Amino acid sequence: MCGIVGYIGPREAYPILIKGLKRLEYRGYDSAGIALLNGDLRLYKNMGRVKELEASIVGQNVTGNVGIGHTRWATHGEPNNENAHPHFSQHKTLAMIHNGIIENYASLREEMQMRGHHFLSETDTEVLIHLIEDIQQNENVKLVEAVRIALNQVVGAYAIVILAKGDQDTLIAARKGSPLVVGIGDGEHFIASDATPLVEYTNQVVYLNDEEIAIIPRNGDMRIITIADQEKTPYIQQLEMNLSAIEKGGFDHFMMKEIFEQPLSIRDSMRGRLRVEQEKISLGGISEYEEKMAHAKRIIMVACGTSWHAALVGEYLFEDIARIPVEVEYGSEFRYRNPIINEDDIVIAISQSGETADTLAAIRMAKAKGATIIGICNVVGSSIARETHAGSYTHAGPEIGVASTKAFTAQVAVLTLMALRLAKKRGTIERSRFHHLLYELEQIPFKVEETLNVNEKVKQIAKTFINARNFLYLGRGYNFPVALEGALKLKEISYIHAEGYPAAEMKHGPIALIDKDMPVVVVATNKGTYEKVVSNIEEIRARKGVIIAIVTKGDTEVKRLADYIIEIPETEEMLVPLLATIPLQLLAYHIAVQRGCAVDMPRNLAKSVTVE
Repeated sequence: MCGIVGYIGPREAYPILIKGLKRLEYRGYDSAGIALLNGDLRLYKNMGRVKELEASIVGQNVTGNVGIGHTRWATHGEPNNENAHPHFSQHKTLAMIHNGIIENYASLREEMQMRGHHFLSETDTEVLIHLIEDIQQNENVKLVEAVRIALNQVVGAYAIVILAKGDQDTLIAARKGSPLVVGIGDGEHFIASDATPLVEYTNQVVYLNDEEIAIIPRNGDMRIITIADQEKTPYIQQLEMNLSAIEKGGFDHFMMKEIFEQPLSIRDSMRGRLRVEQEKISLGGISEYEEKMAHAKRIIMVACGTSWHAALVGEYLFEDIARIPVEVEYGSEFRYRNPIINEDDIVIAISQSGETADTLAAIRMAKAKGATIIGICNVVGSSIARETHAGSYTHAGPEIGVASTKAFTAQVAVLTLMALRLAKKRGTIERSRFHHLLYELEQIPFKVEETLNVNEKVKQIAKTFINARNFLYLGRGYNFPVALEGALKLKEISYIHAEGYPAAEMKHGPIALIDKDMPVVVVATNKGTYEKVVSNIEEIRARKGVIIAIVTKGDTEVKRLADYIIEIPETEEMLVPLLATIPLQLLAYHIAVQRGCAVDMPRNLAKSVTVE
C-alpha cells in the first residue's frame, strides 16, 4: 500500500521522483504528490494517477536537488487533493510523506487543536508532522530529536520521510511496521518503500529496521539512531534485482509477463535445492530447524490472500507425505482469536512481499509465545525475513502486477520441497516414491511451458464470458485451493463475482445458483477423486450450467460433458496445482483485458497490504 520515494544529491530531484512514483504504481494508490526544496519548500499533489500529477505540474518550478514523492492509498480521509501527500506542518517549515497508520491520531489531533493547530486534511499523517514541528519549536530541539520524541508518542505503523525548509542538505526518514529502504549512490542517496525505484541508480541499499531513524545527508555517510536514542551501524546489502525484471519486456501488462515467467520463476525457486541424481533436497535456510520441524506435533501456516491459498496446498502436502498435522490460518484472524500456541509448535508464515501487516502481527504474537517461526517470502531484507527464526526465499523475482501469479507457484514449489524434505527425514515416504517425485518436480518448469501453449485457446474462451456476472470454481483435494485461487484472480482483476468451493460442497447450497447463465470452472484432472468430480460435472450439466473444465491431456470422459476444455500435461497429483493454476490465471487475465479493466492496478487493491 502507498509508495514512497525520495532523493538528495547533485541531480535534479524531480525527474527521479516522477520516475520512482511510476515504478511504485503497482502498489495501488488513489492520489500522488511531491515536495521539492530549493530555497522555497514547494508542494504539488492531486487525486488520480501520477501522469495527472505530472500534467498538473507543467510550467511550474520543479528545480531542486532534494525532494520527496508519494502515492497514497486512502485510509484516513477520502481520496482528494487535500488528503494527498505530502503534508505541511502548521507553519509550513516541514513537509512529510507517510505510509502506515497512526492509531492514536484522533487524541493527538484533539490535543493539538486545543493548542491552536489548524488542519487542512483528515489524515493521520498531517497530525504527525504538526506534532513534530510543535515539539521542535516549543522544546527548542533539532529536527531529528523532535522526530524521535514524536515517534515515542505515537501508536501504530509508519514509514516517513521529512523535508525541512532551510536545510537542503538533510532528509530524515524513519520506520516501524512499514518498509523503507535507502539506496546509497556516489555522493547521493535515494529512499523508497521498496527497491523498484532504486534499481537503475544503485545496488547498495540499507533496509531500515523497526523504530530506526535515518539521518540522510547530501554528502557523507548516513547515520541511524533508534527512537530510544541508540546509535546503530547501517548494514549495507547488495540489491538482488535488475532493471529488466521491473519492465514489461514486450508484454502488454506486467501480469501477463509474470504468468509467462513461471517456468523460470519455479525453476529459480528450486535452483540449488533440488538434486534428483543425488536424491537430495537442500534447504539451507531452515537446516538449523529441520530436526525441530520434523518432530513437531503440528505446524501452523499463517498467510493472507493468495499466500493463504498456497498454504492450503501446503497443508495437503505436509499431511499427505510428511504426515505432520497442519492448521492453516488467516493472519488477520489468528492474532485476534486467542489461539493456543505451544513452544514446540512450528509456525510457517507465507507472504510475497514479506511486509503483510496481519501476517507480521500473527508471527510476532506466536514468537512471543515461544513458537519457532519459519518464513517463506520473495523479498530479500523484508520484515518477515528478519522477524522469523529461519526460512526460505522463493526467488521468484519482482512481481509488479497486483494480482499475484508467479509468487503463488513459487510458494507452492518451496512448500513442496519442504514437505518432501521432511517426509524423507521422518521416513514417511519410500525411497522409490521420493525419487519419482523429485524427478516429476524437476519436470514441472517444462510442463508449465507446455501449459502456457493454451493461451490463445483461453483467450477465445474468455470472449464468451466478458458479460458474466458470477462464476463458480470447483475442485477437490489438491485442486480445491486451486479453485479458490482461480476465483480470487477473476474477481481481483475483472470485478466479476466468483466463488471457489470443494466440488462435493456444491450440493450443500451453491447448486441452487446453477442455470444457463452460470459459468462453472471445474478442475477435473485424472487423479484422486476424478470419478466423483465427473459426477459433479454431470449434476451441473443436468441444470444447464456452462462448464469450463481443466483436464489432463488426453481426457475423454470430461470432454464429453463440458462446454469448454483446457488441457494440462500429466503429472503427479500433488504437483497438479503448479500446472492447473496457469490456465485459471490466463482466463482471469483475458476476461479482464476484454472487459477493459486495469489489469495491473485493479481498483481499490494494493500490492502489499502493510496496514490492518
